[in-house]
Amino acid sequence: MGFFPSRTLAFYMGRMFLVRSMAVLALLVIVLQALDLLSETDSILEYPGNGQAELLRYVSLRMPEIVQRFLPFSVLLGTLVTFLTLNQNSEVVAMKAGGLSAHQILAPVVVASLLVAGVAFAFNERIAARASSTLALWEAVKFGPLPTGLEPQANIWVRDGDDLIHVDTVNGRGAGTVLTGVQIYDRTGGSLKSIVEAERGRPVAGGWQLEGARRFEVASGRRQPLDRPVVARGVRADRFTLATVDPNGLTFRELSRAIEDLDAAGRPTASLQANLWHKLSGPLSTLLMPLLGAVAAFGLARSGMLFVRAVIGMALGFAYFVADNFGLAMGNLGAYPPLLAAWGPFFLFLLIGEAVLIRTEE
Repeated sequence: MGFFPSRTLAFYMGRMFLVRSMAVLALLVIVLQALDLLSETDSILEYPGNGQAELLRYVSLRMPEIVQRFLPFSVLLGTLVTFLTLNQNSEVVAMKAGGLSAHQILAPVVVASLLVAGVAFAFNERIAARASSTLALWEAVKFGPLPTGLEPQANIWVRDGDDLIHVDTVNGRGAGTVLTGVQIYDRTGGSLKSIVEAERGRPVAGGWQLEGARRFEVASGRRQPLDRPVVARGVRADRFTLATVDPNGLTFRELSRAIEDLDAAGRPTASLQANLWHKLSGPLSTLLMPLLGAVAAFGLARSGMLFVRAVIGMALGFAYFVADNFGLAMGNLGAYPPLLAAWGPFFLFLLIGEAVLIRTEE
């Protein structure tokens, strides 16, 4: 009556599944990282002074994102390879002859995939999110020196009436917000009158005080320095710090805090909530791969249908990824509620996988 009647068999299948999944992941990461590095090498070396150290730094920042994105694919392929090997060697037949049900055969692989999901979540929170945010900021400054500060953001645009404000980087929060590389485009009736550039900007009572500012008059072509002017009156600090919230570059807690700040500022958060819940459903998708790929584990290898079963398992797995991306896109557009966008595909294919397994094997 035990769900794991054989401890030796459980460790044997779990180890086989993990080894094959990690081998597929390593192969995918090496190939995709090499291709990505080839496409970005020119942009990295274009900045004066960049060399081999910057190329290695780019690899260290890009690789976690590749691992995060393709881990579920690797688990799917690792599941298919494991089940095809077991079926080809008639080991599944021996297990069923020993009295194991289809769910008992899958149980060790499901437990191993749960372990992978936990590791994937921790990896995304501790490594991938930070690497993604750092890489996005590095790309925004054209692979130059990174600005210092807490949770910096880059390439921010804010509209103040007819005027447009562009900031290269934003550091800090609230009264401690510091703007670096400020450009203010003074427009009247849709026509550009002047451009104010400044090295830094800090919040003061009634607006933002600029340091190292100078004004360029479009009509006369004159450029004149300004003595610490106060501009953008009425523009709050959260207009800059919450202008661009990248869910891929934030951890679960940081994204949750950003959503709370946006709610307090009266900004829409439905798309960010969908991405927040997807930070949980994404790693848990590894739990579905053994269930969706289980069709390759059963059926007689001599019947000639083993290849067809493998194709069916792969099709089910990739159909889930398509549905997951579609649901997340609909959530970002506001067409789906956040919970449905994040969890709908997961539970849909959980039911599909169970229905196929029970219908064919149980």
